Amino acid sequence: MADTLSRTHPLENRRRALAELTGRCAGLSVLAEEPVAAVDLRIGADGPGAAAVGRVLGAALPVEPGTWTHTCDGQVAWLGPDEWLVTSTTAPPREFERELGWVVSAYDGAAVDVSAQRTGVRLHGERARELLSLGCALDLRPSAFPAGACAQTHVGQAGVLLLALGPADFRVYVRPSFAGYFADWVLDAAEEFRTT
Repeated sequence: MADTLSRTHPLENRRRALAELTGRCAGLSVLAEEPVAAVDLRIGADGPGAAAVGRVLGAALPVEPGTWTHTCDGQVAWLGPDEWLVTSTTAPPREFERELGWVVSAYDGAAVDVSAQRTGVRLHGERARELLSLGCALDLRPSAFPAGACAQTHVGQAGVLLLALGPADFRVYVRPSFAGYFADWVLDAAEEFRTT
């Protein structure tokens, strides 16, 4: 009989250390998020296909560069003039890809499941923005990177997709192969804010 493999979260062995930052660093909490369904969507932004996708998601695709928006159960982040990352916290990844693919195929678009390609980390608190700025070349001041902004960038040496969820609330999507590095970077950088 064949062995059954179970999937382990890329940050399983660092969850506790990240969670402990909440008590050790005033104004900062870090959480390794549960996996979500994620689809890379390619379709023209100003055509009827984008409108059709918007109806399925319950929200229009963001067309302003570097922005994201909520859907009924996830987010849509602008990645390029005709590319978005669409996430869902409730849909099974393959069904999500199939549903969006069916819609965009009528308009010469494409939908590809990239769920296994991203690990989410949530940083929250008055020190979250400052912590990220220690390793990110972007101007992360609230006036330059307000709630609703997103960018593909680097934090430390890890390529990430960074979303500003609120003034002191960020979601970082990092590739699973860099998730451990990113978590270690956060743990090291947070030492600057340690209070206990």
